[in-house]
Amino acid sequence: MNAAISMRSRKGLTGTVAADAGELKLRAYVIAGPALNASDLSFSVEKPGSFLVDFDVPQKNVRFQFMNTARILEKQLYMTYTHMTGENRTILDGTLLLDPTNKISANYALDSRNLKLRCSYVHRGMATFEPCYDFGKNSWELAVSKTVFDGDVIRASYDMSRKVLDLGWLWKPSFNRDGKCKVSASFRLGEGLYMPTLTAESSWDFEM
Repeated sequence: MNAAISMRSRKGLTGTVAADAGELKLRAYVIAGPALNASDLSFSVEKPGSFLVDFDVPQKNVRFQFMNTARILEKQLYMTYTHMTGENRTILDGTLLLDPTNKISANYALDSRNLKLRCSYVHRGMATFEPCYDFGKNSWELAVSKTVFDGDVIRASYDMSRKVLDLGWLWKPSFNRDGKCKVSASFRLGEGLYMPTLTAESSWDFEM
């Protein structure tokens, strides 16, 4: 049985407990803010690479997710079908691996008929470039991440329709190599100069 605890500014303390039951993974997730209540509780059952069922207790929302793979012209294709009963939403995802450094992804929402196309290119195993076009918003999104130092990751993304720039730094602390720390900032460039939204997050993983 594994457990993880993460602390995030504005959201409080998050706890996750996971256990293996043969090929299945069982998980419970809870957020402890100023007051713990059922609105912060969810459970999931997963068979990796096959299916996931997640139940949000307060929202009474069940999320079904089914995964599969196929070969097309000697290329690996990953497919995911997701349906959320509470929101009555269905989403189709597909990712085609062209080669070790390039892949193309598509995301289609059946309710809104919105389509997103994303390309990903990994440069020398150190930097990743991800342009994305949102047909619903008729707008581009761009994300760039780079591995620095001893596995630390710096990431920047820009959403043109919202005019939002996000910056983040993710690293593994020396005192807990199984955990991680993250600091991020969000700038709403369309609103002029102001103090950005700052978020700090840290997590610890351990076996029980």
